[in-house]
Amino acid sequence: MNIIVCIKRVPETTDADVFIDKTGKDIDKSGLVFDLNEWDSYAIEEAILLKEKSGGTVTVISMGGEDSNESLRKCLAMGADDAIRLTDPAFNGSDGYATAKILAEAIRKIPYDLILTGTQAEDDGYGQVGVTVAELLGIPHASLVTRLEVQDKKLKAHRELEGGLEEVVEIDLPALLTIQTGINEPRYVSIMGIRKVAKKEIKTLGTSDLNLKAEEVGLSGSYIRLEKIFLPPVGEGAEMLEGKPEEISSKVFDILKDKGGLA
Repeated sequence: MNIIVCIKRVPETTDADVFIDKTGKDIDKSGLVFDLNEWDSYAIEEAILLKEKSGGTVTVISMGGEDSNESLRKCLAMGADDAIRLTDPAFNGSDGYATAKILAEAIRKIPYDLILTGTQAEDDGYGQVGVTVAELLGIPHASLVTRLEVQDKKLKAHRELEGGLEEVVEIDLPALLTIQTGINEPRYVSIMGIRKVAKKEIKTLGTSDLNLKAEEVGLSGSYIRLEKIFLPPVGEGAEMLEGKPEEISSKVFDILKDKGGLA
């Protein structure tokens, strides 16, 4: 089975102080640590598990600058066979649709049975690239997959639904799945593992290699344009109510009434 995994290198912002940069359209990334997108780490692990079970190859693809090589090499150290980086100044400013178009054109050049992506990216959280790639390629897809079983030319995908429900769907291959966290336990990548793949070739492709025109990607090829980002305004601190239970309940009632919570 030949599997393609689409990944993204993202900044880690969970425990970091985040500031808006001078453009007002992005965060200041100068002091941030970057790593493989969490959802994508589960996708690459699932691909490698399938390869170890059934044979085949795993090709990992990412769109970005030279810094993205770090995440691609991490995937190679995990067990991926080949890595491709899509890079071109024309790609700058691409929204989810334009990004999917670029990935889809790269994937058309590679034999595949299955495409895996993370459900979403940590930095933008759009969750639209994977399913859009499937639509552009004209293949079936399933999202939020928490378990999968491959059987000949079909697969069973267990999908996470709202309210704790699960859906099981049967899909013909080739197909695309967006992988949810928790489907497996991504393997640890050692420094020695990274060193072993340090000289492995990472193929780079641009617009001319993908039969794309500059106006079809980037800002000109996007349906969505980011105008401004901002940090949520800081509200007032919590008010601690003191007194007997009946006094506190009376104060809560008055607050709700003043704020329009009660008619």
